[in-house]
Amino acid sequence: MSSKITRTTIEKMKKKGEKIAAITSYDYLSTKLIDETGIDFILVGDSLGMVIMGYENTLPVTMEEIIHHLKAVTRARPRAIVVGDMPFMSYQASVADAVRNAGRLVKEGGAEAVKLEGGRKIVPRITAVLEAGIPVMGHIGLTPQSVHEFGGYRVQGKTDDTKVRLLDDAEALEEAGCFSIVVEGVPWQVGQEITERVSIPTIGIGAGPHCDGQVLVINDILGYG
Repeated sequence: MSSKITRTTIEKMKKKGEKIAAITSYDYLSTKLIDETGIDFILVGDSLGMVIMGYENTLPVTMEEIIHHLKAVTRARPRAIVVGDMPFMSYQASVADAVRNAGRLVKEGGAEAVKLEGGRKIVPRITAVLEAGIPVMGHIGLTPQSVHEFGGYRVQGKTDDTKVRLLDDAEALEEAGCFSIVVEGVPWQVGQEITERVSIPTIGIGAGPHCDGQVLVINDILGYG
């Protein structure tokens, strides 16, 4: 068995030109099976709200629900790094909330990193979480927690102004210290430009083939739902 994958491993993969494979998982058995494939990282995403809990979107997902599923995943002791999603309103209200709740995902759930949605405007929260010793993954583009602001699940970065904003957000997340960025729901040209602009890995989901890696929801791969 190869050594445990950490945030440093993920960062080095981009420098070596190695592609990064990622997938969501929400339970012990799926995690055991996934880890046997040699996957690089496992995301316990707030997507569980829709594919596990039956919510209409990710907004109702609570800290307790994320922690419950994180515990199940981390009990499998996967080689892959385990990233826990920060659910809606677990970090938006204040820096203190961000640090406290990120700490809960690590301390109670066993997460090895956390993921926050948003760009430059959430940098103070990212900085504070990093100062607490918790690795952070960013998430830009179609950020599902902003579904009402976007007016639905709409592709982002289709205009010059929105593309420039996404590039600025990506650079801000890199400067803040994120070890990688999920880029979701953007034209492939924008995904490529972001990937070339930043030195940290980009993990695409509906962002074209030029990102440094791809992440998929396990239920989609298996055809559930």
